Amino acid sequence: MRDHATEFPTRTQDETHTVGCTVNGREYEAVVDPRMTLADFLREKLRLTGTHLGCEHGVCGACTVIVDGAATRSCLMLAVQADGAQVETVEGLAEDGELSPLQCAFKRNHALQCGFCTPGFLMSVTAALREESVTTEEQAREVLSGNICRCTGYTGLVKSVLEASAGKEGNA
Repeated sequence: MRDHATEFPTRTQDETHTVGCTVNGREYEAVVDPRMTLADFLREKLRLTGTHLGCEHGVCGACTVIVDGAATRSCLMLAVQADGAQVETVEGLAEDGELSPLQCAFKRNHALQCGFCTPGFLMSVTAALREESVTTEEQAREVLSGNICRCTGYTGLVKSVLEASAGKEGNA
């Protein structure tokens, strides 16, 4: 008979890692449990609670942040994987208290209702618009397709993406 208790190491309290990363332009370092998600790291260790947790399975997109330039589900990424990374959260979009053009577009077009999913949408769209312009409703819906809003329609969201993209090019 095999003794599984001796084959697999048991987890001890002192299994922690130090994570250092730059979040919204500010350097942070914290000791974390190796299984802590990036979302929990941001919310619990750094007190950046704008990143929301919805499904915690990477489906709803509420936890989307930008890691080294790519939109990332922070509920699916471990904090230790972000060691040395550049992370952007919704708190970093506004500069000097002024909403970003995308945030202004969301406000103007009523692209939110309860607001729970809004940070994830903003970060997904921000990453997408950095890659390329969005000029059609079909492209805007594709950009938005990775995030789910349960309480409002997508019309305002689509208008916001198109407006922000046009403004990015100086056409708005």
